[in-house]
Amino acid sequence: MGYRGKESGEEEGVMGSDFFWSYTDEPHASRRRQILSQYPQIRQLFGPDPFAFLKITAVVLLQLWTATFLYNASWLNILIVAYFFGSFLNHNLFLAIHELSHNLAFSTPVYNRWLGIFANLPIGVPMSVTFQKYHLEHHRFQGVDGVDMDVPSLAEAKLVRNVVTKSIWVVLQLFFYALRPLFLKPKPPGLWEFINFFIQLALDAALVDFWSWKSFGYLILSTFVGGGMHPMAGHFISEHYVFSPDQETYSYYGPLNLMTWSVGYHNEHHDFPRIPGSKLHKVKEIAPEFYDHLDSYRSWSQVIYMYIMGGTIGPFSRMKRNISTKSTNKSE
Repeated sequence: MGYRGKESGEEEGVMGSDFFWSYTDEPHASRRRQILSQYPQIRQLFGPDPFAFLKITAVVLLQLWTATFLYNASWLNILIVAYFFGSFLNHNLFLAIHELSHNLAFSTPVYNRWLGIFANLPIGVPMSVTFQKYHLEHHRFQGVDGVDMDVPSLAEAKLVRNVVTKSIWVVLQLFFYALRPLFLKPKPPGLWEFINFFIQLALDAALVDFWSWKSFGYLILSTFVGGGMHPMAGHFISEHYVFSPDQETYSYYGPLNLMTWSVGYHNEHHDFPRIPGSKLHKVKEIAPEFYDHLDSYRSWSQVIYMYIMGGTIGPFSRMKRNISTKSTNKSE
């Protein structure tokens, strides 16, 4: 694969003190070319999911109705409903926004942006427009030092070194995921960020004014707990954390794909970001010899457990490369 292992701590049971460094391009562009040359019919899978709008609308309305229903509930009941119900809905919407960042609901990009702002509403915090900016760079420059903000910062990697700090990091990983790019690679907000912000602010204010702070609190809790120590949040770790030194992207083939826009098919997604989640399973069916030999997961909860308890796994367990070794991937 052309990678350099960690500088130290490579012996069994000891966490390393550096990231994995690769001196080759990320694997997806070359695998995409190989698959398309052998199976050109995969191009027929490209394009929007015709049911995306309906699926997103149903989840948004259900979650907003739940928030209004809980306007007078106890905080304990709100927390319970948020963890066991609302977290699944809000994480579904977060991954719907991921889908929309690739323009996979409509052929016209601006329609996807408006739908992303709509899907953002129950999440409580404006993020859909900003997410797209950084996420597309994650695809084009996977692992590139200083560009791919999906990779933990050096400060995170040096501080998160044991079971306790890794547990705290997992609980708070949504904050790290959201705030890391704003500190390490800030981008000036544009018109669409302001539109996203003010529409979200209006919805939040309406919830508080017409119902209560508890309705708004339910949405925020659903977002927070769903992005932390929660089965759905296991995909944050499973996708690119290096559990095997010769592989930097991992797929998950478990049942939660049904609720997460099949984001678990992550090798397939990076190979073909123009294919909607509803069809990613067909890529593996058409070209199994490109995926069957790769390490994959069946449980996101198990991934979280392995990350926390694994003595050699931590924020340093990511593949990085210098921009000079990365040719821009233009297929996103």
